[in-house]
Amino acid sequence: MPNITAITPQIKDKTRCNIEVDGRFFCGMKLETVLQNHLKAGLAVTYEELAAIQLESEKMTALDKALSYISVSMKTEKQIRDYLARKGYVEDVIAFVLGKMREYGYIDDAAFSASYAESAGKRKGRRLIAAELRGKGVSDETIRTALDGLEGEKESAVRLLEKYLRGKTSDKTTLQKGYRYLIGKGFDYETARDAFKTLGETCEDE
Repeated sequence: MPNITAITPQIKDKTRCNIEVDGRFFCGMKLETVLQNHLKAGLAVTYEELAAIQLESEKMTALDKALSYISVSMKTEKQIRDYLARKGYVEDVIAFVLGKMREYGYIDDAAFSASYAESAGKRKGRRLIAAELRGKGVSDETIRTALDGLEGEKESAVRLLEKYLRGKTSDKTTLQKGYRYLIGKGFDYETARDAFKTLGETCEDE
């Protein structure tokens, strides 16, 4: 049977401990829970028993942490999952929290993506927005829906290009850099070229 080999206080939160089983990190747990269940180094215990102890004692604590995490701004399901995993919660606790947050309507990747696209669309193109949403764990279908509702991409490209070129000489090198600037911001080639035309400039694709 596996044995608890170490129980050490967490550096950032002295009310929590790290539990090691057979020399490997297993989970984080409240110190109060450790004491209540008489857990100590050398104790023989199954993984299932430890998971059950943590699940029952920490699921509400984890939910409170997740709600605090989203209080500043909306988050995707993946961001919340990753946040709880970094805090040391096991999968059963994370699944409980995510289930409750879906039930309360606090997880909505579609609404998050639409809001994110609208805000980011003022300074970024669709390609970059899609890549950023994908990095936050949003599905391709949800991303497509969010981008379908995005308007004013050309106007954003024109505004950014105008700001970039302000005070600069419109020589070939500067215009090429402006073109690359728009591409780097996630605008496609056609949108970038249209922005130059709107400002009465031309650019050469490299």
